[in-house]
Amino acid sequence: MSGHSKWSTIKRKKGAADAKRGKLFSKIIKEIMVAARIGGGDVNANPRLRTAVLAAKAENMPKDNIERAIKKGTGELEGIHYEDLIYEGYGPGGVAMMLEVLTDNKNRTVADVRHVFSKHNGNLGETGCVSWMFDKKGLIVVEKGGVDEDRLIEVALDAGAMDVKDTGRDFEVTTGPSDFEAVKKAVEETGFKSTYAEVTMVPQSTVRLSGKEAEQMLRLMEGLEESDDVQKVYANFDIADEEMERLSA
Repeated sequence: MSGHSKWSTIKRKKGAADAKRGKLFSKIIKEIMVAARIGGGDVNANPRLRTAVLAAKAENMPKDNIERAIKKGTGELEGIHYEDLIYEGYGPGGVAMMLEVLTDNKNRTVADVRHVFSKHNGNLGETGCVSWMFDKKGLIVVEKGGVDEDRLIEVALDAGAMDVKDTGRDFEVTTGPSDFEAVKKAVEETGFKSTYAEVTMVPQSTVRLSGKEAEQMLRLMEGLEESDDVQKVYANFDIADEEMERLSA
């Protein structure tokens, strides 16, 4: 599992404090608004909106909050206009990084992001500098404990998965973006428990980090995710499980 996926799994296991939860709600609401503005307010006809609403429901966001965000996006209610941007850069050790950003003030956001990169031994790059290193795919991670590998492979591939990979500790099910929801539903309805499931940017290769660079990398990830304008952070670092657990404790 690439570094950002491990990072997300560890954070989920640790649980979110109330303040973090409020920040997460804010980010999901912004995503719902932008998805509704771009593709309309019909969840069934707008895959991006459907994904955002499912994320909101997974975090137990009240239905009224979701409906209000959709209406703000479609213009039925007054709301802030957010720009949908991608930033690219490098972390410690030459790690490739991509950021999904929603902002109502591009100048403020780029200054904030550049400051966080610089603070943690990274740097913001030009558009296109690392995006070629990533592929957009659905990724579903299933813990190995007690899992019937043959059954998981059968269910996932029958539902449209591209591949099922044994990483030693987990099984990684990869899908095309459009097949993600169907595969995730099939896997979970069969009884397999996922620890990570998202349409994400999967790196074609990874950079192994340890020691000081590993510590700086996780601080950079956390600093970027703390930004109100940064929705998601993708990176191609790999850190040993034990060191990842220790550094993120």
